[in-house]
Amino acid sequence: MNASLPLYRADDARAIDHYAIATLGIPGYLLMTRAGQTAFDALRARWPEARCIGVACGPGNNGGDGYVLARLAHDAGLDVRVIALGPAGGGDAALAEADLRAAGVEPAGFADALPPVDVWVDALFGTGLSRAPTDAAAQLIAAMNEAGRPVLALDVPSGVNADTGAVPGVAVTAELTVSFICAKRGLFTGPALDHVGVHRLDDLAVPAAARQGLSARAVAYDSDALSNWLRPRPRDSHKNRFGHVLCVGGDIGMGGAIRLCAEAALRSGAGVVSVATRSDNVAALVSARPEAMARPVEDADDFPPLLTRADVVAIGPGLGQGDWGRALWRATLASGKALVLDADALNLLAAAPRGLPDAVLTPHPGEAARLLGCTGAEIQADRFAAAAALAERYQSVVVLKGAGSIVAAPGRTPAVIAAGNPGMAVAGMGDLLTGAVAALRAQGLSPFDAAVCGALLHASAGDAAAGDGQRGLLPSDLLPELRRLANPERTGR
Repeated sequence: MNASLPLYRADDARAIDHYAIATLGIPGYLLMTRAGQTAFDALRARWPEARCIGVACGPGNNGGDGYVLARLAHDAGLDVRVIALGPAGGGDAALAEADLRAAGVEPAGFADALPPVDVWVDALFGTGLSRAPTDAAAQLIAAMNEAGRPVLALDVPSGVNADTGAVPGVAVTAELTVSFICAKRGLFTGPALDHVGVHRLDDLAVPAAARQGLSARAVAYDSDALSNWLRPRPRDSHKNRFGHVLCVGGDIGMGGAIRLCAEAALRSGAGVVSVATRSDNVAALVSARPEAMARPVEDADDFPPLLTRADVVAIGPGLGQGDWGRALWRATLASGKALVLDADALNLLAAAPRGLPDAVLTPHPGEAARLLGCTGAEIQADRFAAAAALAERYQSVVVLKGAGSIVAAPGRTPAVIAAGNPGMAVAGMGDLLTGAVAALRAQGLSPFDAAVCGALLHASAGDAAAGDGQRGLLPSDLLPELRRLANPERTGR
């Protein structure tokens, strides 16, 4: 991936394919041949020592791609074993199957066991399946997963929903997925990420004209895109030019959460960061991070002077839902300031929903479920739909956190964060995100851009900090990387 990648739905891919064939006059079998060749080249590059290739083919065009790959592997002198879920359904797939048979390779049906091979190729369904596989297909997928051999998936790992990223049943766990024509948005978020492996895209030399009239359904961003938003600062700079972030939270016993938020805001470039927190937290916070100007707030009367001076308020980390947290929450809402909401601020919002047009919400799936009045499973079943529903209901920018975080806003093309790792699944990571987004908002980015850049900066810092291993990664480990990556002119990006 190169900085940003447009993402589409499965029906968009079919529309592009149809336009290329019907309007541009590109033969369908030529596209299938290109797909098979591209996939075979990827297989040889990834597993150059492989001598025996297994190919599992379904009845549709994805199976046809597999038949082409199998023929090319046979022509290259490799041992090829083809398992077919019934005959090809017709059209180009049937032609590909016939060409394979003419080359001397006979597909076999699936019994209870698979033959031993070096690499399996999943050419069962591609984008053609949006429900859980059943019967022989489910058994074959399970057998491939249990074979202990690497799997190359063609277009989409079978069993993964190409539009949502959901995995409603058994699904192929691939080490490499080669997608054709266009990137499918479901492969970049949620449960799909445990099945895709490394993702490669080939447009099969289909001209851009075939995409006319189609808009991307989302855009994926990797760390190389940070320079889109983070430019070198002018020499004539001063602290007030980069905004004042007020971090609100840290009820009794939760001072660490608001400290992490404030430190992330500082490391992400805010000019001034102050903290409104319980008096018990002030001494420790000032001792550990004197740059964060901590102020004791024990009741709502102490709070208005701090709000007045702030440009952006980051509220929620360690806030709690008791009387203290509720009082600060009500005062913050009444201030009319730009907001970034996390943790208990989101829970308080869920209890009394309202539109917040100048806010960024940063829920994880559980918080998102409370905000929408549904279950976490429903959120994960279609993260794009959930993010869009949140943005519409609260009239806000929303960062739906998780694997492949999604940033949504009314009227905007969603962004998918193609960075981050499982080591970031630890308490306190969300506090950093809140501070980073607030800092970027204070530096002049729009709510949507601050959310995308902040989520990408946070996830990229997590990847950089995980160089010594994901397990045991701490939120504070990300702080030096936030600073480094917030200056992409120094990293070569």
